[in-house]
Amino acid sequence: QVQLVESGGALVQPGGSLRLSCAASGSISRFEIMSWYRQAPGKERELVATVTDSGNTNYVDSVKGRFTVSRDNAQNTMYLQMNGLTPEDTAVYYCHARRQVTVDTAINQWGEGTLVIVSS
Repeated sequence: QVQLVESGGALVQPGGSLRLSCAASGSISRFEIMSWYRQAPGKERELVATVTDSGNTNYVDSVKGRFTVSRDNAQNTMYLQMNGLTPEDTAVYYCHARRQVTVDTAINQWGEGTLVIVSS
C-alpha cells in the first residue's frame, strides 16, 4: 500500500511563507485526486486544496490567491505553497489521496500530518 508522508511544517511569523510536501512511497499517477486538509485546535478537519490527475485545482475561499497546490508525478510528491500566512492558518495539515480501484470501490489514503504554527 502506498504511504503518504507530509513535511515542511514549521513555526512562521504572520505574512511569511511555507512549502509543504507530501511524499508517496510509490507512484501517485493512479490517484485521480490528491488533496490537502487541515485541522485547527478544537475545530473539524476542512478541505484546503485539491489537484486532479489532469492538473485541475480547487481551493477553499479562505486561501484563494495565497496557496498553490501542485503535483509532480515523476517525484511522486504533492506540494502546497503557502504565502501570506495568518494565525488563522495555524493547523495540522494532512495529505490525502483517492483513486478508483474497481467499479464500486475507491481507496482513500491519509498521511499523519505536519504542524504549521503562524505566530509572532
